[in-house]
Amino acid sequence: TKAVRAGQIDYLDIPAKTAEMGYASIELASAGVPAEFDMRDLAPKFRARCDAAGLPIINYTIGADFVHAESVEAQVKELVAELEIAQVLGVTGMRHDAARGPRPERGIRTFDDALPIIAEGCRAVTIEAEKLGIRTMMENHGYFAQDSIRVEKLVTAIGHPNFGLLIDIGNFMCADEVSEVAVGRVAALAAHVHVKDFLFRDGNSPVNGQGWFPTRAGHLLRGTVLGHGVVKVKQCLDILKK
Repeated sequence: TKAVRAGQIDYLDIPAKTAEMGYASIELASAGVPAEFDMRDLAPKFRARCDAAGLPIINYTIGADFVHAESVEAQVKELVAELEIAQVLGVTGMRHDAARGPRPERGIRTFDDALPIIAEGCRAVTIEAEKLGIRTMMENHGYFAQDSIRVEKLVTAIGHPNFGLLIDIGNFMCADEVSEVAVGRVAALAAHVHVKDFLFRDGNSPVNGQGWFPTRAGHLLRGTVLGHGVVKVKQCLDILKK
């Protein structure tokens, strides 16, 4: 994304470059798409470039927020429309967000307050997605719907076999969880996996340089090269494989 913004590479050249770097597959995240592209116009072009590079698109990642949307129905309608794009891309999985935080003015102050609303929306979307052969999922990120206990509650409340988790093994640290413990709790719910690593400093420690951001409890993280940080990557992958 940084290279595209800097004008170093055209967005539609990403698949060829990805294959050249030795990757076997690719995901498309709407958050990284330049503003001048319309997703309905981009999807067939991106799919064609991936096909030419021999690079399958394995997941489509988009935003959503059932709590702050105009209504649950409106957010469901938007996500069902995104399923059409997922079909064009040829993916079998679509990740959408759940909620970015509470909404006190509507009486939604805690995650448990939001849970029935999120579950209703996610269930409605995954029922439609299943008809198209697409599995839907949410990712553990965004502080509010991030800890393993909360995302486990969400999948349980949705109660549909077509809905699962996109488990990012590093993201649990943003909610101050030990990654291998969190992964062990929700591994059986995985529909897809992201792998990342973080450098860590406790909240009382000074940090030098840019890129540090706070956890929910005020500790500090910075993304790093896989294997250079504190996430027990091999242990987490072993848990998931098992």
